[in-house]
Amino acid sequence: MATKAQRKKEIWKWFKDTQVIYLATVQGRKPQVRPVTMVRVKNKFWVLTGARDAKVRQIKKNNSIQYCLSIKKGKYSGSIRADCRARIIREKKTRRLIAARVPFFKHFWKTPDDPTFALLELVMKQVEYAKPGAFTSIAIKV
Repeated sequence: MATKAQRKKEIWKWFKDTQVIYLATVQGRKPQVRPVTMVRVKNKFWVLTGARDAKVRQIKKNNSIQYCLSIKKGKYSGSIRADCRARIIREKKTRRLIAARVPFFKHFWKTPDDPTFALLELVMKQVEYAKPGAFTSIAIKV
C-alpha cells in the first residue's frame, strides 16, 4: 500500500504551471461552478480574476471552495477534487510575483496594483484522487 507521501507525489505530477479547473463557490445555498485557469507557482495554487467578479464576492462571504481537475491517461479519465480555503491576497509583493510569472496577466490588467485585479490563493485541505482507470478514489489530507 502506498504511503501518504507517495500518493501526494503521484497526485502532484498531474499539476501543470497553468491549467483549467472547475471552481465551485457558494451563492446563498446554491453551488456556483465555473471554469478558471489555475496557476502553480512555487507549489502553491492561484487563480487570477476580476476583483468585481461574482466568485470574489462569494468567497468574501464563504471562503470554503472546491475545485475539480479532469485528468486523462490514454483512454481512461479521472479527476482530482480538492476542498480548499480561498484567500484573497492583497499583499503587493505576492501580487507582483505571481503577475510576473503569468503570461496572460497583461491581457487583462495593466499592473499588479490594478484595483480590478484579484489574486486568490487556493489552500488545499483535502484532495480526492480518482486515478484514470480506477473504479474508486482515495482521499488524503494535505
